[in-house]
Amino acid sequence: MALDDKDRLSKIEDLKSKLFSRGYTPRIEHYDTHRHRTDTPPETWSHEDLKKEKPSMKISAFKKFFIFSLIFFGLSTLYVLFNFFEGGNNVSNDNIEISVLGNAFTNGGEDLPLIVEISNRNNVALELVDLVVESPRGAGSGNNNTERQRISLGSIPSGGSRSENVIVRLFGEQGSVNSVRISIEYRVPGSNAIFVKEKPYEVTIESTPLNLTIEAPSEVPPNQDVTLKIKAQINSERRAENMIIKVDYPLGFQFTSATPGPSLGNNVFELGTLEPGTEYQIAILGKMVDVWNGEQKTFKVWSGSQSRTEKSEIDVVFNSLLYTMLINKPFVESSIFVNGVYSKEYAINSGAPLSGEVRWANNLDTKVNDMEIRLKLSGNAMNRKSIKAPKGFYNSIEDTIVWDKNTDPSFAEVEPGESGLVSFSVASKQLYSSADGILNQPIINLYASISGKQAVASNVAKKIESNETKIVKIISDVGFANKILYYTGPFTNTGPIPPKVENETTYTVVWNVTNTANVVRNAKVRATLPSWVNFVGTISPADANLTYNASTKEIVWNVGTLVRGAGLGNAGPEVAFQITFTPSLSQLDETPIVINDAVLTGHDDFANVDVRVNRSSLNTKLPSDASFDYKNARVVE
Repeated sequence: MALDDKDRLSKIEDLKSKLFSRGYTPRIEHYDTHRHRTDTPPETWSHEDLKKEKPSMKISAFKKFFIFSLIFFGLSTLYVLFNFFEGGNNVSNDNIEISVLGNAFTNGGEDLPLIVEISNRNNVALELVDLVVESPRGAGSGNNNTERQRISLGSIPSGGSRSENVIVRLFGEQGSVNSVRISIEYRVPGSNAIFVKEKPYEVTIESTPLNLTIEAPSEVPPNQDVTLKIKAQINSERRAENMIIKVDYPLGFQFTSATPGPSLGNNVFELGTLEPGTEYQIAILGKMVDVWNGEQKTFKVWSGSQSRTEKSEIDVVFNSLLYTMLINKPFVESSIFVNGVYSKEYAINSGAPLSGEVRWANNLDTKVNDMEIRLKLSGNAMNRKSIKAPKGFYNSIEDTIVWDKNTDPSFAEVEPGESGLVSFSVASKQLYSSADGILNQPIINLYASISGKQAVASNVAKKIESNETKIVKIISDVGFANKILYYTGPFTNTGPIPPKVENETTYTVVWNVTNTANVVRNAKVRATLPSWVNFVGTISPADANLTYNASTKEIVWNVGTLVRGAGLGNAGPEVAFQITFTPSLSQLDETPIVINDAVLTGHDDFANVDVRVNRSSLNTKLPSDASFDYKNARVVE
């Protein structure tokens, strides 16, 4: 091929690569139509000249196509916009009117008829029209359920209207406003899109089907008993079935009791069927604990029909009510501390001394005269002979300690803001004795009351007082025996006694557990073996839940639940297993350990504390004297 031909081919390939490149921008030359070309076209065109003209021809065609596309797109957009806003198929929510005719007031729980009219002023018909009416099923902001009605209206022609009668039933407090949401869903010809038009309709509740009232103090001191009285009365000619009252307690309220008692938990009360005019009363007793002065605590009371699926939930709320209490310090206050700790409840070991204090304070800006503190002690675990009270008088007939101006002259007149404390001590009984048996739920109750006189106008003395109650629970006595045997036990042991160096001797380890007053759950015993002792694998009883980890050499006995009185007058939980010990020459004249410290753990359900009992390791001495008497060898239980 000639050199000129190769050059021409190379130029053509370069031109192709530029044309098909994404980043290639054609150069558009502008020509002046008024200028005349001075050169004259040749009479003939060469093959090379024809190829040079082709790129400019392609660029011109692309430009024309691009301009045409832009014009077509613009005209199409204008056409669509014109049809949407001015065309015959235009639909606007502004041209749809929803009118509601009905009473703006209703009695809670009664039927409220409404007439809903839909007018279509659009140029096209509304197709597949559905009327949707949504109303709250119950009262109160906490109720999220809605009653939904859907009515098919078919088509509404252009300029036409449709009316529909609907009935709603609303609940709520007297004077509250409920919003009924009325909407239509529709389509337009030639479109699958669903359009929505809404209109809210507000209705005021004139009366409720069930009246709720709450009687309680508006201010309460911390840690003082407070009673909440709830009254429910049917205010309708219809009877109400499956009624319940649910109370949401504020944080810090400690429930004590209720009359009548709750049906579920401590806050759900089943009323059953209430006839018109029937009144139902509930009295709830509790106290505010772990609260601060100046806090506001709100109770929420709900009433309505019981849910069929969740018995503790309300299906339709008839009425709801809020009641707020202000936490306010008492004029004179008393606080009971046990072993230096202030808590809701306390737990101590049986027989352990309880060191208590009653700390008092005068919160008034005036003096308090003749102040008196009384501490009442009670409970089946109280050891009356152990009660002591410095600067106080213990009245054993009433089991009450009294501190007053006779025992402490400073109580005759207490200055504003003054504070102090009085102390006492008491111990618990033994939880098990042959005479009294086993104590059931052993407790010591402490009830402290403080009173005094405040001088007011005209020198009239006003009595002021406050009180506080504490419960001290006694932890169950759990016994744990840890011992090794050779001649007795469920297994036959082998090997020399006393053990000889480099000779294997087997032992039987026995664990035995007892329990007194309270149920202890999830009881486990854990211990490990030294490196020179091995676990044989024989266990008695065979079904005992005892496991051994060879890598850690840990033995775990899952005892499970220890019932009251386990092992006291009956066979308590017990397990035995066998181990081997091969003494080394380096252990002569030493006391080798054959099993390390054992620990029993569990949880006392009544005292609500964890239980832990430790037992020391077991060992045996290896003497060098051949005349050693094994009966005197040290065996620790």
